[in-house]
Amino acid sequence: MKYSKFFFLALASLSLQVSCKNVLEIEDINNYNPDKVWNDANLANAYLSGIYPMFGNWDPAADANSQQLIGVNFYPDRITISNGDFKNWNYNRIRLINQALVDVNSGSLSENVKNDITGQALFMRAYTYFDMVKYHGGVPYIKTPQDRYNDDLLVSRNTTKECFQFILADIDEAITKLPTKILSSSTSYGKIDGSFALAFKAKVLLYMASPQFNPKNPFGNSYWEEAYKINKQAVETLAQRGYALVPNYENITLVERNSETIFAVINSYPNKVASWDNGVRPGSESRGNAYAVPTWELIKEYPMKDGRSYSDPKSAYYQTDAQFLQNYWANRDPRFEKSIVWNGKVYEVSGKVGKRQYTSLGLAHELDDFGLNPNAGVNSTNINRYSGFFILKNSMLKLTQAEVQQYDVDYVLMRYAEVMLNYAETANETGRSAEAIEILKKIRQRAGILAGTDGNYGIDVSSKTSIREAILAERNIEFAFEGHRFWDLRRLRLLNRLDNQTKHGVEAIAVTAAGTEMLMSTARQLAGKYELKEANFNYSLLEVPRTGVKVNVLPEKYYFFPIQESVISKNSKIAQNKDWGGTFDPTLD
Repeated sequence: MKYSKFFFLALASLSLQVSCKNVLEIEDINNYNPDKVWNDANLANAYLSGIYPMFGNWDPAADANSQQLIGVNFYPDRITISNGDFKNWNYNRIRLINQALVDVNSGSLSENVKNDITGQALFMRAYTYFDMVKYHGGVPYIKTPQDRYNDDLLVSRNTTKECFQFILADIDEAITKLPTKILSSSTSYGKIDGSFALAFKAKVLLYMASPQFNPKNPFGNSYWEEAYKINKQAVETLAQRGYALVPNYENITLVERNSETIFAVINSYPNKVASWDNGVRPGSESRGNAYAVPTWELIKEYPMKDGRSYSDPKSAYYQTDAQFLQNYWANRDPRFEKSIVWNGKVYEVSGKVGKRQYTSLGLAHELDDFGLNPNAGVNSTNINRYSGFFILKNSMLKLTQAEVQQYDVDYVLMRYAEVMLNYAETANETGRSAEAIEILKKIRQRAGILAGTDGNYGIDVSSKTSIREAILAERNIEFAFEGHRFWDLRRLRLLNRLDNQTKHGVEAIAVTAAGTEMLMSTARQLAGKYELKEANFNYSLLEVPRTGVKVNVLPEKYYFFPIQESVISKNSKIAQNKDWGGTFDPTLD
């Protein structure tokens, strides 16, 4: 039996997902006999543990490709066939998974252990292939271990339809072998279970029906009905198993192992931490500058507390753009206050009671400021990377600046709110608008939005199109900074909403009651005592970044990314996608 070096890398990563205490010690991993793995349940589980990092961890910049965060990531020719950007060709992991699926039956493990490992591995294989298909369309769906030296690696791409069929088959088989639900009190919490597998299957079917894969018939294709059936099953089955929205949006991750969490990557200081707070906090409260900050474009997209946009004449809080800019923080969807830090907001980070966060140039800490005010007497060093806003969502405010790298909140990869909104989308597209509306109401009710006299929480329910837009808008806010937005727009073939777009921040300048600019010395004195509030400033828009590439460029061909040229050069049987000079059609049309 031959094992590649990746086998040993997997065993070297032995801090198990399920518990930081379950750590094996192997004295000489390079001389370790892998044949022992499948005769020892601890070693077999350690093998799979080495693959669990595939599920990732907190990433403050997860939505950097969308309008949510500052940064222009799509400049002309950002993606080419020769560079490695937006490529997903993970056959090293597939080899490890396939090895487990074959070899788990070769040893003397109990049937329960074999089934558990097989179920996890099948799900891992489906998850990995789905990621590749999401990027590129159909890929070679290899189900047996491939030895890079002796086996025939010159295989062709399976069609996209075949890949979806194989993915769904792997998930279905996995469900039969996985425990239905791993309780939050279990020592196995953090491992894949049947509930996660069912929720993920529903998501795969949503993609299969989506406009991305069906451009000629985006909303009338036959896949939507099956997607509806399984998404409805997922919502109802998981509810029966105890999954539900947590009452307070603020607690969706900060209260760990709650009823909304379907699958989480376990973090525990000091064994495993994440970079969230270090990436989102203002520089004065972190170990360096924040590298993920919200845009004005996102700030505008949060609804008012009646569920409508500030620019909607039907809203009780209707305002012009100019009026809204001067009091954008008032009367908003409660998720806004729980997700965003703005100039003058009470922000009791590091345990500082009553602290207000300032971003105004000349008043704020030099690591926090944003603006061009010539009267400040200083130039901001943050003008290309900041926006006048910071991320509050999921932040552990109790951590001091010195402790910011101790962030160990469990990373929630999938939560019940996503399953609900996936279901709402399939219900709407199959003519069941009432079911979709009911889901939207539940999400908005939990958010704290006012129901209104019609009980619709500000949702436009006049047509299938309006409900589709309402679902997309709800996903944008509900999942802000969780890495969904770019992929949602791409799945719905709406990248034009990012194409040719710029981004903006907001500069704050302190003013007197008469509206004139406040003396900087006076403003500094008041700010030092946290006496300057949001309304004591005048606000203006600044395009960001100020230099370099300022406009996003996302051509139509980005709905499927190319296979990297180096892959094709090694395997002449791999056809390139048709929009990138090849013949392969990555769609289901």
